[in-house]
Order: sequence, then structure tokens, then C-alpha cells
Amino acid sequence: MKLPVQWCFVALAVLCLSFGASAQSNRKVIIDQDAAGPGGTDMQAILAIVNSPDTDVLGITVLTGDAWRDEEVQHTLRLMEIIGRRDIPVVPGAEFPLVSSKEYIARWESFHGKVVYQGAWNFGPGPDHKPHGAHEIPPMPEGAPAIKAAKDDAAHFMVRMVRQFPHEVTIYAAGPMTDLALAIALDPEFPSLTKELIVMGGSINPQTADPEFTLSPTREFNFWMDPEATHAVLHAKWPRIVLTTVDISVKTQMEKSLIEELRKSPQPAAQYVAKYAMPGYLWDELAAVAWLDPSIITKWKKLYIDVDIDHGAGYGNTLAWSSGLQPGMGEILVDVQDDLDKQKFYKEYVDLLSRPTPGGQNPAGK
Repeated sequence: MKLPVQWCFVALAVLCLSFGASAQSNRKVIIDQDAAGPGGTDMQAILAIVNSPDTDVLGITVLTGDAWRDEEVQHTLRLMEIIGRRDIPVVPGAEFPLVSSKEYIARWESFHGKVVYQGAWNFGPGPDHKPHGAHEIPPMPEGAPAIKAAKDDAAHFMVRMVRQFPHEVTIYAAGPMTDLALAIALDPEFPSLTKELIVMGGSINPQTADPEFTLSPTREFNFWMDPEATHAVLHAKWPRIVLTTVDISVKTQMEKSLIEELRKSPQPAAQYVAKYAMPGYLWDELAAVAWLDPSIITKWKKLYIDVDIDHGAGYGNTLAWSSGLQPGMGEILVDVQDDLDKQKFYKEYVDLLSRPTPGGQNPAGK
């Protein structure tokens, strides 16, 4: 039976509305990341969020952390080419911390002892991990990008997006906190206008034999690299903060079996990870996937969290208190992940990266 023309228009309108509602329901997110690459926890977390069918990635803001900002921007641009998401803005962020510096930490070490891992300051690309200058771009194994970074800066971009979509934008922060602190300085209402802040950072009491944490259990790189910025962020008025710490991250591992599972997928994201992934903890990937599906976290606790900004032996270390024991100097209560369903996490992570990238156009990884 032939439908009247007006009914066809009605059906078409309903279909368009359903697509519009679906697009509007996607979770808006800004990824603030120290994007060392190729591969590694930073890039693999970006891929998990971008590859989710439930996200609307407004932009990726990139700051110095595991590597220098300028190099990280290039790796991020190239990643967006590989998966066909050239439309996602890659926005340069902070090049240096607010107060701390490579030179200051070298002097600090002469009083208080060596800090093993200092990201861009003492850990470079390649097999020898020789560090390089802030503006030097070493040869890129995945190839140099043809596309350019946004002309904006991270702090202004974040503020503008949150003002445009008040109470809708999640900030996923898996590097040092400098970009966030600068955004707060620009607009003190910025934190309260977000939906939530998802953080990979901090270390409380990890149960591990890893020598990096057994003797310095409360030192964690993202909090440590810019303690003053971390302190400012942890005293701001966010609707909610979720924290993925060292304590839970060290329960994960990028096992060879996961890499081989990803190798089975022909999709560019999976092939990128299969080619460049290295064994190690799934730091940022856990924070990303747990944001997408909080049910992988089986145990939570609420703690007041801060960072030591006294420039003594504990400079940059994580501070934590149970409710009622905090100093009461503006600390806020944080949702801290405590345990996880590891196999569910691994499965969801592999599934996310094995699927076609939503919105991917002409991926360079094919």
C-alpha cells in the first residue's frame, strides 16, 4: 500500500529528529593530555575516547608532560590523520609549569635525592631515551602530519567551550594540571561551569613492588610536575572530580595478549596501537574507559586530596585525608577509584580500539 506524501514527510521528520537527539546526547569532552607518542598510554587513552560512539570530542589540548609540548602536538595531529579525525582541533597548551622547572628540580635533587622519572626533562624518545630541547621535533616513526594545530591556546579554548556548553562538558585531564590552572586564572567560574573533571593523577598507598613507588609511594608524575597548578585545580569548585591514582593503575598491564587481540582488527586505531604499544601500566587508558563505563570500577572511596607545595622533601607529593581529618583549607571531596574488574576493562578497551572510528574520514592508517 502506498503511503500518502504527508506521511512520508512525517516519517522523515521523525528520523531526522532521532538522529539529532542522538547527536545531542553524546557526551561532550575536552581531552587535556600530555600526548607523548607514537603509541603509549597518552595516545592510547585519546584513541579510547575518540573511538567511543558516545562521545563528542570538542578538542584535544596538549601540554608538556611525558614529552615536550611541541613534539606532542605533532604526534597528536598525526594520530588524528591516521584515524581520519582531522576535524578535531588539536590545541597547544602550556610549555612549562607555573613555578617548577627542570633547573629548579636539579637543585632540589641536590638536597633531597633523585627523582627517577621527570618526563620531558629527563626522558626522550628512541631506545636511549635521551632528552632533547623544548622546541626540537625528533624524527617521527609514524610520519610527520600534514595538518596544523589550532591557533588558539588551551586555556582560552577550554573556557570558551565551557561557556558555550555550560554544565555539559567533561574535562578529561591525564597530564600535568597547568592548562587547567591557567583556565581557572582566566575565568574563576570555569570549573563550576563544567560537568565534571576526570583526572589521572596522584598516588596514595600503592601496593606494588615497582621501585618507582615503593620508596616514594606518594609521588606521582602528573601531580608532581606542576604542584602549584595541581593545588589550584584541587581547590576549585568543580561539580565533581573523579581520580584514577597510581594505586589502581598498577593493577593493570598492557599485556602481549591485548596487543595481539588488537592486531586482529584492520581498523587504523587498532593497527596503530598494535604497532607502537609497549608493555606497561594502562594509566590513562583506565581513566578514559572508566569514564566511559564506570561499572568497570568495583570499589570507590571518597577522600580529600591535595598536593604538597612546600618546597621541602615532599614537594609535589600527594596528600590525602578521610572525611573529618582534612585541614579545612578549601580542599574538596574527590571520588577515588579503588579497585576494578580487570577483565571487563581489558575487553572494553580492546573493543573500543577495534571498532571503526566514528566520523572517521579518509583515514591515513588504511
